[in-house]
Amino acid sequence: MPKTISKEEFLNSVGTEYGPGEWFKVDQDRIDLFAKATDDYQFIHVDPEKAKETPFGTTIAHGFLSLSLLAALVPQVQPKPENVKMGINYGLDKLRFLQPVKVGSEIRVRVKMLSVDEKRPGQILAKTEVTVEIKGEEKPALIAEWLGMTFLND
Repeated sequence: MPKTISKEEFLNSVGTEYGPGEWFKVDQDRIDLFAKATDDYQFIHVDPEKAKETPFGTTIAHGFLSLSLLAALVPQVQPKPENVKMGINYGLDKLRFLQPVKVGSEIRVRVKMLSVDEKRPGQILAKTEVTVEIKGEEKPALIAEWLGMTFLND
């Protein structure tokens, strides 16, 4: 778990890089559960035999599964300010899926703080550049600018 830092440190963290995080294995069970949750059963995700015939040679994770895992992977590396009440997803800028995540691959995250602004007292909007790396691959799975709104307790 990342450490907690003061509100002032968080507000002044622009340019700071965090990570890499721990490797996280993406297995077929997780891919199948995501397919069920999103009703996206395209064969490249859920049919190992048919997927062997593709350029990937195996099933691949949904791009949005890799993106969704940011909720678990980013908190491993990015410190949070003290007295957090809650954080919410505020959106994305410049999302690109650069490399498929093949079943059985391990991924991890790196984060760079791009902007941190206190929009009103106790409400902080942070934009982070998030890179999801794939073990053994030169190209990352994805790069995105992720916006998160953090609400602090009084």
